[in-house]
Amino acid sequence: MPAARTVLLTGAAGRIGTLMRPLLPEYGHTLRLFDVRPVEGAPDAVTADLADPVALREAVRGVDAVLHLAGISLEASFEKILKANIEGTYRLYEAAREAGVRRIVFASSNHAVGFAPVPRPGEAPVPVGTPHRPDTFYGLSKCFGEDLAQYYWDKHGLETVSVRIGSCFPEPTSVRALSTWLSPADCARLFHAALTAERVGHTVGYGSSANTRLWWDLSSARALGYTPRDDSEPYAARLLAEQGEPDLTDPAQNRLGGPFVTDPPVWPY
Repeated sequence: MPAARTVLLTGAAGRIGTLMRPLLPEYGHTLRLFDVRPVEGAPDAVTADLADPVALREAVRGVDAVLHLAGISLEASFEKILKANIEGTYRLYEAAREAGVRRIVFASSNHAVGFAPVPRPGEAPVPVGTPHRPDTFYGLSKCFGEDLAQYYWDKHGLETVSVRIGSCFPEPTSVRALSTWLSPADCARLFHAALTAERVGHTVGYGSSANTRLWWDLSSARALGYTPRDDSEPYAARLLAEQGEPDLTDPAQNRLGGPFVTDPPVWPY
């Protein structure tokens, strides 16, 4: 696939969308912004809900690819998750199919496999083929999104890269994030690779930086052309001094989803 030049960015006003807006154009991508909230500093952004079929059809018209970040990014009631993350993602895929869009990069999450155990020292990293084990309704919606992507590839030939994002912040904020951190710069590198790699079909990849304490296998992301450059280790001494070593007898620390596995989830994560 040639380098995408016009990319619809849904969720452009969100946390990751805000981080990506100045970074992705450096790779040659022209962004068309879409969010249910106004995007600060972007008067041409489309302000609409994914449930608005007219706005969605206009938003996908003429784009080369979609980077789908929109939706609820924390746990919420099933009714809210259903409307925003499940129905919203379906509506986006259907609009993209009708418009002839060739590729979607879907912001999945590590919480699609949140109840899988954290690898112990010396164990192999968690593979991409780990069965879905969602830790929340939010995680469940990401499982749906991955399966929806597979369906649209098999049925309609619409390609997707589903990126199981770890913890994308300017710097890691917890001991858990020493293993899951995805720096904004690496996030942009990964999304660019996902947007431009050839013949991806439906590819699932974990989204993390090259962390010394990394939990999961990045081989499928690297196969797209992703080369992470950052590592959370420079933050380790401070975070461990503040928060202590993880207690691997605690389900909130020995499962990939961290505090998402508790009921209710404990923030921050």
